[in-house]
Amino acid sequence: MHTKFLSDMFVLGLPLAEKVLRPIVVYAFLVVGLRLAGKRELAQLNPFDLIVLLTLSNTVQNAIIGEDNSVTGGLIGAATLLALNHFVVKYLYNHEGLDRLIEGDPDVLIDAGKVRMERLKKELMTVAELEVAAHKQGFASLDEIDRAVLDPGGNIAFFAKRPTPDISRHEEILARIDAVSAQLSSLRASRG
Repeated sequence: MHTKFLSDMFVLGLPLAEKVLRPIVVYAFLVVGLRLAGKRELAQLNPFDLIVLLTLSNTVQNAIIGEDNSVTGGLIGAATLLALNHFVVKYLYNHEGLDRLIEGDPDVLIDAGKVRMERLKKELMTVAELEVAAHKQGFASLDEIDRAVLDPGGNIAFFAKRPTPDISRHEEILARIDAVSAQLSSLRASRG
C-alpha cells in the first residue's frame, strides 16, 4: 500500500518527452490565441473576461498534464512552462521587431482630448470601461484627459490635460488673492 502511494505520487504516467512537449504546445497556442484575442484580454477584466481566463486555464490543464497526475509530472510541466517563458522573454528582449509582432503596438484611445471611438471598437472596449480605468487612476472624468494609450501588456496610461482643472483652479485662486492684495495695498496707500 505504501509503495503504491509513492508510485502514484512520483512515478511518471507518461514519457518524459511528452511531459515536456505538452506544455510547450499549450504555451505556443495560448500566446497566439491571446494575441489574436487582443489587448483587452490582458487589460481591464470584466466578469466575462475573468470567466474566460479561468476556464481557459482549467481547459488546458489536462492538455498539459495528460493522464499523469503525479507530483513529478506536475513539477516537470511547471518547470517546462517557467523555463520556456524565461527563454521566450529573453529572446524577445533581443529581437524588438519580433517582440512587437507578438505583443502588438500601443493603441491610442484618447488623442488631444478626443475619445477615438474606432480604436475603442477595435479593442472591444466601451466608453464606460475607459471611464472606470480613468477613475482608478484618479481622474474624475474623461474631460480631464489629453491622451490615453493602451499598451501591449494591457495597461492604460492616462495623461492629463495641461493645465489640469486643479491647477487651473489653483492659479485662479492665486490671481484673486493677488488682486485682493493689490486692492488692500492701494487702500492703505490712499489712507496714509
